[in-house]
Amino acid sequence: MHKLKAKSLKRKVQTQNLKLLFLSFCFTLYALHFTLMAAFCQAISSTELINNAKQYDGKVVDYEGEVIGEIMVRGEYAWMNVYDGDNALGIWLLKDLTRGLLYTGSYKSRGDRVVIAGIFHENCLEHGGDLDIHAQAVRKISPGRVATERINFAKVNQAAILGVLCLLMLILTLFKRK
Repeated sequence: MHKLKAKSLKRKVQTQNLKLLFLSFCFTLYALHFTLMAAFCQAISSTELINNAKQYDGKVVDYEGEVIGEIMVRGEYAWMNVYDGDNALGIWLLKDLTRGLLYTGSYKSRGDRVVIAGIFHENCLEHGGDLDIHAQAVRKISPGRVATERINFAKVNQAAILGVLCLLMLILTLFKRK
């Protein structure tokens, strides 16, 4: 009788160990899947999305670029434009996803660089048939910065010379009339 209890207990321990091993294997496989997806899935360019809009319509895409213009808050959501160097696409997202974004591209600053993961819409019915991406996640790749303007002294010199020439022509024209 004592041997039966010991065998039963041993069998339970073995079953639990197998379950833990199986769960560990599943978790490792799951983590490996997402690691490989991140390594091999590259962001799709705006040109690719625009030229092949029907192919990507309704699918989850990754889109990378610089946040430009203003982030326009609309209740719990927001609009922002992301420029990848060729085109800018409108991104519709939860307002909370914009919390870490500090800089938007303009003449005075370079915008934060982000990767948007979201559903691409060729003709979004919710937004009047526009082409857009409904973001599910936003990841900042690199922060923006204030743009420093450099004065081009060659252009300043050219402008000064042209100004002096115009002034001389005006003076000559006035003397010629008298």
